[in-house]
Amino acid sequence: MAQAYMTEPEQGPGPEQTGSRAERLRRWWGPERMWRRGIVLAVLAVLLGLLILLHARIPNTVGNLGSLLETFLPWLGLGIPLLLLLAVFRRSATALVALVLPVFAWANLFGGQLTGKAGTGGDLTFVTHNVDAANPDPAGTARDLVAADADVVALEEVTAQALPAYKKGLATAYPYHAVKGTVGLWSKRPLSDAASVPIKMGWTRALRATLTTPDGDKIAVYVAHLPSVRVKVKAGFTASQRDASAAALGKAVSQEPLRQVVLLGDLNGTMNDRSLAPITSQMRSAQGAAGDGFGFTWPVSFPMARIDQIMTRDLNPVAAWTLPATGSDHLPIAASINLSGGS
Repeated sequence: MAQAYMTEPEQGPGPEQTGSRAERLRRWWGPERMWRRGIVLAVLAVLLGLLILLHARIPNTVGNLGSLLETFLPWLGLGIPLLLLLAVFRRSATALVALVLPVFAWANLFGGQLTGKAGTGGDLTFVTHNVDAANPDPAGTARDLVAADADVVALEEVTAQALPAYKKGLATAYPYHAVKGTVGLWSKRPLSDAASVPIKMGWTRALRATLTTPDGDKIAVYVAHLPSVRVKVKAGFTASQRDASAAALGKAVSQEPLRQVVLLGDLNGTMNDRSLAPITSQMRSAQGAAGDGFGFTWPVSFPMARIDQIMTRDLNPVAAWTLPATGSDHLPIAASINLSGGS
């Protein structure tokens, strides 16, 4: 006797498999809930945007938190792609819209540093380098700096033990030099009137000299190494001594009788740090005016902040860049400058 077998009807595609790709994406996104999801992400995006936009309002009264934030301010931008990925994963239109604020705030502050501003030429090239007191090869560092072929080289953190190696290594290329305390200046052009600059420290870490340009004009060149800063659990961002030195250096520059000034050195702070305003308010950053990218200089293993600076008054930076690593924990930096004037 023949047996009849019943078969299950063949399953067709589920709702999630039917329709156009756009339709499937629409269903996956869930338009009926996309504005209600991700409220926490949206709040975080707004807070990030306000933190970037209003960083100057964060007080320094407790642990110098404002200056600490401003030292690493560009890195807050890393929160934007992270929140973007989470917003897409969460399928939250609210979080995506909220991201407009931090994107705008970050682009407003740092968008210009993503475009190339460096030009060509320049009358004089300056280099500054914190050579590190613990540098195991000062002679090699001197050779690296000579290879950069700058007109003027400034060194910070020069120890008495390493000074002979720097003098010997730089002497042929730079016949003019001045050393005061732990900072020094070497030049292809004549230097005169070299003197220490008091910046409220127990030893000399700043100097000022007059440089004679190829046209015979005089410009003032300052070399400075402001006090180091630390982040401590109880004390916070210990920058009080640096801030006092920055005020003293700013006062010295403001009283400089020569119209044109170049400041070279390790300021242990970034251009965003409000505590360096006594200096930054009256001088122009070569990196900001003519650099490509952020030009971070420290620490050399993974540069996270530009605490080494070349700044000008009434001179026009043409290009600014970082140099390859030496035996120091800082990267050296260079800038080409026109003597025709500028802001």
